[in-house]
Formats: sequence, C-alpha cells, structure tokens
Amino acid sequence: MERKVGTVVRGIRCPIVREGDDLSQIVVDSVLEAAEQEGFSLRDRDIVSVTESVVARAQGNYASIDAIAADVKQKLGGETIGVIFPILSRNRFSVCLKGIARGAKKVILMLSYPSDEVGNELVSLDQIDAAGINPYSDVLTLEKYRELFGENKHTFTGVDYVQYYGDLVRAEGAECDIIFANDSRVILDYTKNVLCCDIHTRARTKKILKAGGAERVCGLDDILNASVDGSGYNERFGLLGSNKSTEDKVKLFPRECTPLVEDIQKKLLEATGKHVEAMVYGDGAFKDPVGKIWELADPCVSVANTPGLNGTPNEIKLKYLADNDFADLSGEALQKAIEGRIKDKKENLVGDMASQGTTPRRLTDLIGSLCDLTSGSGDKGTPIIHIQGYFDNFTN
Repeated sequence: MERKVGTVVRGIRCPIVREGDDLSQIVVDSVLEAAEQEGFSLRDRDIVSVTESVVARAQGNYASIDAIAADVKQKLGGETIGVIFPILSRNRFSVCLKGIARGAKKVILMLSYPSDEVGNELVSLDQIDAAGINPYSDVLTLEKYRELFGENKHTFTGVDYVQYYGDLVRAEGAECDIIFANDSRVILDYTKNVLCCDIHTRARTKKILKAGGAERVCGLDDILNASVDGSGYNERFGLLGSNKSTEDKVKLFPRECTPLVEDIQKKLLEATGKHVEAMVYGDGAFKDPVGKIWELADPCVSVANTPGLNGTPNEIKLKYLADNDFADLSGEALQKAIEGRIKDKKENLVGDMASQGTTPRRLTDLIGSLCDLTSGSGDKGTPIIHIQGYFDNFTN
C-alpha cells in the first residue's frame, strides 16, 4: 500500500546544553529516545539538524564587550569611526554596539533608510513618498529626520532604534552623531575609518569604501575573527551571526561544525543502520508579510552539513503536468502517467517547462528554513529537528 504521508518534521527536546557538553551524543540520544517514545523509526535519508545556538553554547564561544572594544580599537584606531548599515535589533546588535562604542572616542552612526538590510523599517515608503525624499541620493541629519518623520517605533518591538542606538553609544562614553544614507561613500565625509555592519552585502560595501579613499575598513566579520585575551571568536564570520547573551556579553556564531555533523551521522548509522543526513542551521530564509522582515540576520543558513544535503531540488511541477501534458487524463490513468514522468525525469531539469515554479533554491536553505520555523526562537525547547520523507516524491 502506498504511503499517505509525505514530509514529516518533528521538534526534538533535549537537555539544556552547557559549555563542554558532548553535543553529538546529546543529539543522537535525544533523537533515539524521541523515536522510542513516539513510535517512529529512522529511515535512510532522514535529516537530523541542530540549531547553531546550542552548538556555540557547547563550544563556549562567547565574548565580552571589552574584547569587542579592544579589537575595534586596535583595528580602527580608537578615535572617530563610522559605523554603517547596522541592522535594527536589540538581540543582534545592541551589545556589539556597546563594545564598538567603548573602542572609540566618537561614533558616526549611519543608518540605511527607509529600512535596514533585513527589512526592519525606520520609516515606511509611504512616509518617504509624502516627504518627497529620494533615499537613493538624499542624506539626512538626525535633525532633518526628526523634522520629517518624528519618532518612529518598530512595528513589533516598540523601540525607537534611532534613540536607542544613540543612547547606547553615549552610555559608553563616546560621542555620537547619527546620519541617514544609503550610499556607503557618504561616511567618508565624516571619517576615513569605517566599520561596515551589513551582512550579505558586506564585501561590496568594503570594496566601494576602499576605492573611495577610506584608510581603514573592517566588517563585523573582521572583528573577533581571532581570540582577544582568551575570548571566543569566529575565524570566518567574526561578530556576524552573534546574539546577545547578557548585557555585556555576546554568543558568537559557532566555529567549525563539520566534525559535529559527521559524528552525528556516524553515531546514528552505528545505532540504527540508517544513513541519516545531518546539519547545523542558523536563520532560515523567509519574509514576514506584515513586518516585511527577512529572517536573514545570520551570515548563512547552513553552518555545516553532510554531503547528501548539497545541491538543489530537481522536481517536476505536478499541477503543470495535470493541466498540460495530461489534461485529458483523470483517475488512475492520470496518476500512472504522472508517476511515469517522475520516474523518467532528467537529472537536470533547468529550463524544462515542467519544472517551472519549483523554486530551485539550495537544499540547505530550504531545509534550514523548515528547521528554523519548526524550532522557533523562544521557549519551545526543541533545538534539534528530525525531518522524514523530505526527499520522497509522488512515486514513493
């Protein structure tokens, strides 16, 4: 009898993870205990994924404001620095900004508008239109911004980030001027020492600033890319992907995770005889339709994964076949015709009309989004995700 259930996603609970814990064993034990309790068994090509947050915690990858300040001061001179294009987030940037301000005498904070890189709005497009402002060319001072738009609180958090970020900088003893612009070169009118805080556009921003005459340019990925006085670090991403841990400490993105996913795969194979794929995931890649926020504050979705998760889907659109190629069929004849087309599909369907609308994103981005939505970011207590049937199709 054919299976009536396709993809199944389960959030798996586990003990609270602490620094130094054997995380691969915790993941394996938790999945096996859940399988026994809930009455399911693992299959070949199941996926077991764990959130980057608990991986970093097990690694003890933390850093203090003082460590951030020391690195910023050493790399950018400790005088007046431009801090450009940060995202508007208490969790993602507030503690980083404290450390940055502590490592400088003056901060020129340049915010992109009407929204930050991931969609958090300072002002709406309607407000921009009403004010007759061109955000691609117009540079606003804080005074002009307030004159035009007044106080604007975030849709979800209720925070006026302009006031909040300025207060954070001044509380660390640094002066703070705030401007609003979308051309990175504007900051060079104020200082030649710049910290680029954008995430996915950072390489281009740094390139433009260097070509424009900046003397010292760093990205968040260049701060704490090595340990400072024994602090945590991330050699690839630095402060990118960090989260607030306490008021004076951040949890950094986890370091090398390939050995972890390989060990999880190996242990599950030994315990069950099944070849399971494994992954460490960060933020998903999806957009909130109300707040217009992209869930893309981490520098990547998959921190590490086993090779079986590389690549993109190679799928045929069932509704295309039903409405076009087999429009004259129905019932069992239609089902058999579609099953035959799936079984005979080419290894690469790029450009094939029957695949249009299947969104060939990377598997790790799709799976990471599924994991992130399932685990949530609050008190669900399921940092491990088990996915079954993801690679099935209509013929299985």
